[in-house]
Amino acid sequence: MHKRILPAVALGAAATIALAGCAGGSGDNGSADGEGKELTVWIMKGTNPDATAFYDKVSEAFEEETGATVKIEEIQWADAHDRFVTSIAGGTTPDIAETGTTWTAEFADAGALLPIDEYVDGEKGLRDDLVEGLSVAGTYDDELYGMPWYAGVRSIVYRTDVFEELGLEAPKTWDDIVTAGEAIKAAKPDMLPFPVAGDAEFQVYPWVWGAGGEIATKDGDTWTSELDSAESQAGIEFYTGLATEHGFSSAGATTWKETDLRDAFTQGNVAMMLSGSWTPNALVEANPELEGKIGAAVIPGQDGGIAPSVLGGSHLSIFNTTKNADLAWEFVKLMTTGKFAEQWSDETGYFPGVQSAMEEALASTDPLVAPFAEQMVDGGASVPVTPNFGAVQAKKTTNAMIQAILSGQKDVATATKDAAAEMTELLNQ
Repeated sequence: MHKRILPAVALGAAATIALAGCAGGSGDNGSADGEGKELTVWIMKGTNPDATAFYDKVSEAFEEETGATVKIEEIQWADAHDRFVTSIAGGTTPDIAETGTTWTAEFADAGALLPIDEYVDGEKGLRDDLVEGLSVAGTYDDELYGMPWYAGVRSIVYRTDVFEELGLEAPKTWDDIVTAGEAIKAAKPDMLPFPVAGDAEFQVYPWVWGAGGEIATKDGDTWTSELDSAESQAGIEFYTGLATEHGFSSAGATTWKETDLRDAFTQGNVAMMLSGSWTPNALVEANPELEGKIGAAVIPGQDGGIAPSVLGGSHLSIFNTTKNADLAWEFVKLMTTGKFAEQWSDETGYFPGVQSAMEEALASTDPLVAPFAEQMVDGGASVPVTPNFGAVQAKKTTNAMIQAILSGQKDVATATKDAAAEMTELLNQ
């Protein structure tokens, strides 16, 4: 999943020195024969409620296939980053680990991961089968370091009962959002048509991309934030304007996180919002009266189509301290493709990282599955793939920009110019 991370400098020079001797040293690359060998795998705890049963099955299948055993250790998300930093510096990394999509570039930059392009390209059709947004997030300096495993994506979640009552259809353009919002505002003054959560970074970028803008671009070794481009400003002006111009939000939402947004939705106070594919079931669990009253739709671009949305998910990465690289790849492939990818998806509610495993979701008529699947495959995107993006998140550059606009402290032009300058500086540290 997307987790807030520390900048790569936190790994320190010691990590680079410790890894210098093993960079590219993949050990026994010649054979995937695993008789008598054991792999160590770190997986984040909590994503799969039935993890033990799943691990037993995949371990048994792996041993039957290769003769090797696997030791799977669950790590808490909250502790994982520090543990990775310590293990990288000490050269005690596992053979394989789950790396959140915003961590993969950081660890690759530190020299800790093994590029897997040759393995992926050696599997017929696999390269084209990877979900693009996850593949992009796993690529650093033109090499793939993270095998897409699973992901979720944000789309529009809305109250179908309210839309039906008012004769509205799911929005397909930005104008449709405004039209629906105005109708809801007039008919249901106690309901927020489309609140703008000021402390929710990943809610912002779809509007930047949907207007044709970019968060940041790279030229050579230099990053430049484009939050202040005309296109990005148009997207941000539309998004914040839902609050400042149309009154679809509230003053309190200026400091809301995504969890606050979802709480307001479950309390019946919100008609439309951006929310993750992993949340609809949780919304109903929190308020059973919402059963059958929730729908989803792709985030539209300014004039239609699909606006890209940040994929939150994980890769499986091979650490270059492994002595069994080929064997490690066989385990990664087993976990991320075929029946085990589908089983993990079924048990967690996330989507697989390969499109072939998403066929059922893409063909689904379930109103809470199909739109998210379409958003992920056709509109899944990544934040700038650089270890320094963690510094941008830590500084809350984007959130501060949105909050300044919502509170009236700055206009869109000034806020985006200031944010772009800060982001550019942080990305190039």
